[in-house]
Amino acid sequence: MKKIVIIGGVAGGASAATRLRRLDEKAKIIMFERGPHVSFSSCGLPYRLGNVIKETESLFVTTPKQFYNNFNIDARINEEVIEIDRKNNKVKIKKIETDEIYEETYDKLILSPGANPIVPKFPGIEKVQIFTVKTVVDVMNIIKFLNNKEVKEITIIGGGFIGVETAENLREIGYNITLIEAMPQILKPFDYDMVQIFHKELMDKGVNLILNKKVEGFEENKVLLSSGEKVKTDLVLMAIGVSPETTLAKNASLDIGKMGGIRVNQNYMTNDSDIYAIGDAIEVYGPLFHDYFKLALAGPAQKQGRAVADHINDLPVDNRGFIGTSIIKVFDYNGASTGMTEGFIKAMKLNVDYDTVALVSHDKVSIMPDSNPMYFKLVYEIPTGKILGAQAIGKGDVARRIDVIATSIKYGGTIYDLKDLELCYAPPFGTAKDVVNYAGYIASNLMNDTYKHCSFAKVRELVENGEYIIDARPPEIFEKVHIKGAINIPICEIRKRIDEIPKDRTVYIHCKTGLTSYNGALILQSLGIKDVVSVDCGFSLLSYYEYFNDKTQSREPIVTKYMF
Repeated sequence: MKKIVIIGGVAGGASAATRLRRLDEKAKIIMFERGPHVSFSSCGLPYRLGNVIKETESLFVTTPKQFYNNFNIDARINEEVIEIDRKNNKVKIKKIETDEIYEETYDKLILSPGANPIVPKFPGIEKVQIFTVKTVVDVMNIIKFLNNKEVKEITIIGGGFIGVETAENLREIGYNITLIEAMPQILKPFDYDMVQIFHKELMDKGVNLILNKKVEGFEENKVLLSSGEKVKTDLVLMAIGVSPETTLAKNASLDIGKMGGIRVNQNYMTNDSDIYAIGDAIEVYGPLFHDYFKLALAGPAQKQGRAVADHINDLPVDNRGFIGTSIIKVFDYNGASTGMTEGFIKAMKLNVDYDTVALVSHDKVSIMPDSNPMYFKLVYEIPTGKILGAQAIGKGDVARRIDVIATSIKYGGTIYDLKDLELCYAPPFGTAKDVVNYAGYIASNLMNDTYKHCSFAKVRELVENGEYIIDARPPEIFEKVHIKGAINIPICEIRKRIDEIPKDRTVYIHCKTGLTSYNGALILQSLGIKDVVSVDCGFSLLSYYEYFNDKTQSREPIVTKYMF
């Protein structure tokens, strides 16, 4: 009879435990969790803070009693494994409530300790009330503090998923929220050009979003910023990020990877053949860029737990690595991302020749009353057309679109495959040519050198350099709002006004979404103007891109008015 010890009882550990039982009814399975709860929804924690989830008990997926009754798994809570004795295949455990120390032997050991919230030792940290949002206990403590104290101002440090979701939920129930992010943007799974939609949405909903400024320390009920500003606060929530929990692994001389996580092989085995590691504590393989990285997501952790259980029971493991697929709700907008972003490629200095496509399309047929724009960005490899990643933001179903891309990536899909995908269509659900199809069409045209394009993010530079920009929209729309310095030549007039357009310089053409400017670029090329560049997404996404920085930096707008 195998005896399997699991350290950590949330996503990865719980998944491994239940799979182990399904594969072997006779195995002795002990799962240790140093906290008071196992198998809870960590992703639901911000929504409990915002009272979207009404009862704390709803966060619990399975209790220790259910683990025992349903699976014959010995789930021990409030017990922390403090040492691994690899030589004798033993672990030392401390009972949190009594400090009692005892030992357990194991045949196989699975490490799923997760990751710890990063809480830097800022000067004056004792002068503010600090919380993290990592466990159910954390959330219960925050709720208790909010109920017992007069709290109006809450500062959240860190603009990742937890930080943004917590900001939204606490703002929705009436608190004044300041969200501070040291980088120029929130939510790194989205590129800087796309994430401006979220920046504007947070601002519009009353969140005081402070970017590109570091926290230097604290004074009594104040956050001190690198800019010299002081932010008044009654409560601080730390959401800077997490670091892999590797203390046990390091003390047991298990290998640690270059990113700081536990190093494992293709079967999630450490350098000790009796010890496996899964979840937020490990480094996973990224097949898109052929290297290892950290991925703190519940879905991959659960898959890894299942894989380890299979390997322990001599079943094959199909480890194809991970691409990272995620989704978030930010007030009225939804955003999803998969694979590599353009920002990631640049930051990691990857030797990848790539191009991007950005487009705007309706998420449903435009005549439907609940139809909304969907903003979409595709990253693909040159010359193969291999899909590297995508992002979608809108008020509609972004999950379906990014799930299609994630699936395509997993199967080695290309931009040409996207053109040919047969996707569901009916007016209440989507369009006959979905945004995913359009991305394939546009990328294929670019690959075939049908026309040239540039990002809407480049328009400010074009304006400042005095480039020749054609606005192909109707004159009545141009009069209401336009790029400063642009020349209005509606697409229906391009042919008869061709002599007005210079042939000795680059001509940039834009419209509302990019479709009309694409057609206009082809017309101009056919009429002998070869150096024509169509601006992706046109005025629509340009407005979002410019708005937040214009407002927060008090800079001169390049548009006469924004179009939202």
